[in-house]
Amino acid sequence: MPTSNTTTVHLHTAFKIDEVDPRIFGGFLEHLGRAVYEGVYEPGSVHADDMGCRTDVLEALKRLRFTAMRYPGGNFVSGYHWQDAVGPKEKRPVNRDLAWQSLETNEFGPDEFVTLSERMDWTPMLAVNLGTGTPEEARNWLEYCNIESGSRWANLRIEHGYQKPHNVRLWCLGNEMDGPWQIGHVPAQQYAINAQQTARMMKMCDPNIELVVCGSCAPELPTYLEWDRQILEHCRDDIEYLSLHRYVGNPEGDTPDYLAVTNSIDRQIEATDAVCRAVHHTKKTRKRVHLSFDEWNVWYRARSGEHVDGRGKFAPPLLEEVYNLEDALVAAGFLNSFIRHADSVKIANLAQIVNVIAPILTKGDQMLIQSIFYPIEMYSKRRTGTALQLQVEGPGYVSKQYGEVKTIDASAILNGDELSVFLVNRDVSKPMDVTIKLGNATVTGLVNAEVVYGTDPQAANSYENPNAIVSRAHSDIQICSGSATIQLPPLSVYAGTLKIQR
Repeated sequence: MPTSNTTTVHLHTAFKIDEVDPRIFGGFLEHLGRAVYEGVYEPGSVHADDMGCRTDVLEALKRLRFTAMRYPGGNFVSGYHWQDAVGPKEKRPVNRDLAWQSLETNEFGPDEFVTLSERMDWTPMLAVNLGTGTPEEARNWLEYCNIESGSRWANLRIEHGYQKPHNVRLWCLGNEMDGPWQIGHVPAQQYAINAQQTARMMKMCDPNIELVVCGSCAPELPTYLEWDRQILEHCRDDIEYLSLHRYVGNPEGDTPDYLAVTNSIDRQIEATDAVCRAVHHTKKTRKRVHLSFDEWNVWYRARSGEHVDGRGKFAPPLLEEVYNLEDALVAAGFLNSFIRHADSVKIANLAQIVNVIAPILTKGDQMLIQSIFYPIEMYSKRRTGTALQLQVEGPGYVSKQYGEVKTIDASAILNGDELSVFLVNRDVSKPMDVTIKLGNATVTGLVNAEVVYGTDPQAANSYENPNAIVSRAHSDIQICSGSATIQLPPLSVYAGTLKIQR
């Protein structure tokens, strides 16, 4: 039997879940607060490049190796009309955004976003307006982006200086339409009809696109899962993905309980996937609908009052969370859950990437990297391969909200003769020896490893102390009899790659 400070993670290379889709390491850029303006785009900054984007921010974002980048919203998109944000900048109107009560100049629009995506090697993931917009407006935007020439909207793109099509393949059919706060919120059946009409019109224009339909955006809503069932029964053959969202926090200041939230994330994924599978089988649909977890993060401090009300200003500071060590562990827990559910979760988007609930903050020409940045960077380096099933044997505890959890939260990715292991030690005071044991292979060496840890769960980076929480190389490992034992500090996130032999 394991002692109280030891855990064994049992693995077998034949027990595969599925290939890890690199798009689970996606991001989200919304016209909200200072995410776009003073975030990625600030022509007046000393860091501005030839298109007005901040090179310091972009260099930091490159380290996270984001894939699918969702744009332009979010709640913002339900009142957004893409035609306002293309063409000569001096002719673009200034609009009042009702979602966040801010002024939108449209100086940065879809063409600029796609250009930035090309530079950053992001896969553009555009969301259409199904709040105040129409299926035809969505189809027109698709034509503008993807059709070569010869028709009205394709020719307009060329007129704007973009000869080649943008070839955007990933599109979201609105945002959080189940939420009563959403502009244009309607009952499930009404949204389902609108989404289906939009999907069919868009695929008539370009049959090669992939579509994400709005699923339940919060487990606490009374329509949770029932909304998903109704949407899927109507749209199942016209879309590829069902969205789900989740924001978590620690308002009670209970660190062990907060770190157990992964239980709830697992349950949300499994429950939503169960609805997809049920509709797939009972309705004999032609294809399997997978999950797009296209908004996730820690968000609870800056969630009301002045934090969400732009008061008619341009680029007001909204939703600007300051992240600490325990938030970094929770961010790693989200990623562990996505990896463990690689067979169902194919897209996931951190919300968001700069200033707004983000791993990066700016202040004038300064930039600050927050605690949650480091686990994402550590995991993304090791994302290639197949997720493996695992069994964690060791101590645990019972949290107040989320039930029983193991002290060690884990996931693993196999890539040829390399095994990447991701571990979170939820213990607030005790280190843990974690043994990686393979049933049909031996560990022969350590390729590399990193860890984030600290003694204070509330510790956070600041402009005065930017390195309070950072990643460090980790070499506290012993390899013996084909197994590896990793020494983890309390309150830590570990990502390491092991060499194995079968």
